[in-house]
Order: sequence, then C-alpha cells, then structure tokens
Amino acid sequence: MSKLNANSVELGSLTTTQRNALTGVSAGTVIYNSTVGRVELYDGTGWTTTDGQFVASGGTENTTSRSGYKVHTFTSPGTFTVTSGSAGVEYLIVAGGGAGGHDGSNSAGGGGAGGLHFRTEVMLAGTYPVTVGGGGAASNPQGVGGDGSNSSFNSVTSTGGGGGGIQNSPATGRPGGSGGGSCYGAPTTQPEGTGDSGGTGGSTSPSNGWGNNGGSFGPMAYAAGAGGGGAGAVGRPVGPGGINPVGSGNVASPGGIGLQYSINGTTTYYAGGGGGHGYATLGTGGSGGGGNAGSPTNSTGSANTGGGGGGIAGPTTPAGGQGYPNSGGSGIVIIAYPTS
Repeated sequence: MSKLNANSVELGSLTTTQRNALTGVSAGTVIYNSTVGRVELYDGTGWTTTDGQFVASGGTENTTSRSGYKVHTFTSPGTFTVTSGSAGVEYLIVAGGGAGGHDGSNSAGGGGAGGLHFRTEVMLAGTYPVTVGGGGAASNPQGVGGDGSNSSFNSVTSTGGGGGGIQNSPATGRPGGSGGGSCYGAPTTQPEGTGDSGGTGGSTSPSNGWGNNGGSFGPMAYAAGAGGGGAGAVGRPVGPGGINPVGSGNVASPGGIGLQYSINGTTTYYAGGGGGHGYATLGTGGSGGGGNAGSPTNSTGSANTGGGGGGIAGPTTPAGGQGYPNSGGSGIVIIAYPTS
C-alpha cells in the first residue's frame, strides 16, 4: 500500500467509496482519503483522521454562515454521515406544522406548529438517517386542517403539528407537536400539544421537545376562532379568559409564538402557530412561520419553519373565502459543530 524512497513515504490514495469497499482491513492501516483530503487511520473499529479532525457530510453544507462552525441543513430527507472521528454536535429538529381549519361558515382554528427539539454536545460517530416532515395539507373546499408530518434525527422524533378545527363539527383542534386551535362549537378544554411547554429562545429542549396547546373556545364566543399553539407559547383562547372576555363573539386569536435559535449563524424563529379566523376578525400567525388567518398571500405556514397554517372561514367574511392556501409549513433539521 505504500512506496518508500529516500525522502518520503507515499500512502495509498483512496476515495471514501473505495475505502468503504475494503475488506479484511487490519488495525493500523493508513491511507490518504482523496474525498476529504486527509490522512486516515483504521483503528480496528472504524476510520479516523490522524489529526483527530471530525469530518461529516450530508444535506446542504456551509462553513461561512456561522463563524468557526460547519452547518449541515436538511430541508428534505437525507443522510448525515460521519466520515471520520467523533465529536459533540448540536442539532435542531422541527416537524411540519399543521394546516389551519377550512370552514364554509363563520370560524376556523389555526394550525399548530411542529414540535421542536434542540440538543447540544451530542456525541456522534457513524451514519444517521434524517427525516424532514412536510406541512399538513389544507382541506378544500372545507374540513379540519391536516396534521403535519414528523421530523427525526439520531433516534429523536419531533411530532407534526395538529390541524385547526372548523365551526361546529369537529370544532376542537387536533393534538400534535403543538395543538391546533379550536373554534365555535368546541369544548372549552384545550387540545394537548405533545411537547413540553415553557421553552425559551436558544434553550435545550427536554426529551419530549417543545410544544404548546392550541387556543381553546370559551362559552358565548359565537363564530370565534383560536390560534394554534407554537413552540414558545399557547394559542390564545377565545371567549372568557382570552380574547374578547365578555363573549360577544365574532373574534379571533393569534397563534402562539415560536422559539429563536442561532444554530446556522442567523437568529431565527421556528415553530409558530397559525392564526385563528373569526367571523369578523383575522388572527395573526405566531413568529416562527405561522400563517395569518384569511389572507390569500400568507395563510400558509412558511416553508422550513414548522409554522402552522392560518384558519380560513366562509366566503362572506373579511378577506375570507374558499380556495386560499393554508397548509402547514414544512420542517427542517440543522446540525452544527466546531471546525477547530
């Protein structure tokens, strides 16, 4: 494998594919990996760089957006492969957001945001599949919003957001990473998000991830729609205890805000809930890609944020009408680690 002369030792040069195809490799074998441009040593269990450098590939790779770090961004399914070494990484996993309710009458709930996990100093070595969840599908011409799909990495799964309810039946928002918002005709109880509430921007998540309930519907809030939950806050209730506490109806509440992270070098909100749609009021989406209710331009949750879609109700309501897009936003997985 090597050739000696008076001045040097020339190592065998192999690509990563050629290296991985080798059989019967003895511990102590040294090669030059031309794919990554580094000398590698087989230690009996795997290949590692002789300088201890951690080398990985997968997704869209960037070494300039965050100073001193390499960032891998997955906006669709893929594989994160550690080529050499092992190191502690940080990662963000956001599931797809739920779609807002789409009602032909007077009120609809906003979609819940996708669940969010954030971890730091996780030791990785090997190959890891990455799943990126899509946003929940809008229901046309009307119906409860579709649930978002899960995202996963390193055996950790973030749950898709719950779809928003529609007036009278079924008016309760669906459960999910964050719950969808309820509207007129629902029980007063809030739908449960599957994540733990109480997250703050940049915080490491508990094992269950971050997520919150969608807004609940209160008595005497006729034709009212509540916002979906976000990673950072619940969707606000409508009726007593929330928006329009005197209960005259026709109101809407905003979606819960998401959480901010700077894993890719830019401080960004993720996982905001969609706004609810009342007969005479349009709720705004929560920061983090949540869609506004009833707007033809931004009712859909933003792509790669896990934001919930905004609620859409009847064709005679302000800025309302069937056919507006209000699906949930797709999720994202981001992995980052120091380069030195």
